Amino acid sequence: MHSKENLANLERRRTAIETRKQEKRVEAQSLKERLEAEEVRIVAPAGENGKLFGSVNNTSVAVELEKKGFQIEKKRIEIPEHTIRNVGQYKVRIRLYDKEEASVRLIVEGAPQPGSSAPASRSRQTRARPAAEAPATVAAEQPAAPVSAPAAEPAQDASENEDSQGS
Repeated sequence: MHSKENLANLERRRTAIETRKQEKRVEAQSLKERLEAEEVRIVAPAGENGKLFGSVNNTSVAVELEKKGFQIEKKRIEIPEHTIRNVGQYKVRIRLYDKEEASVRLIVEGAPQPGSSAPASRSRQTRARPAAEAPATVAAEQPAAPVSAPAAEPAQDASENEDSQGS
């Protein structure tokens, strides 16, 4: 019903809501200025070519911003292409309040893997050639083929091994 009391209550609510919205706009503008003055650096493991061993997403940006004292929900952080998989500089958009948005500079740096790239290439070789990583007793039984040997010699060695296994 439209009574004087109800209309007065409605007007007080409307005024309180507008006041709260104005406070949030001012707060968002202040936060925008502080965020745009910041530079976020994320160091992630990467290969020599600059490709990350994983990705940087809005959660990792939110964590870095939290370390700097900003409480930003991860759903408000928009990363181009949703994830970053290469080392470089990016602009990240943060939706604040209403139509206020902040643009933060994000720098993704690559950290070398412990032990450099040698263990990674060794693990690939293990998958590709398991015989190269065979136990020492098996390697001692089979003669080692010279590196510069023609392709026909390993076939002969293999037939000799078959002959010796058959006896």
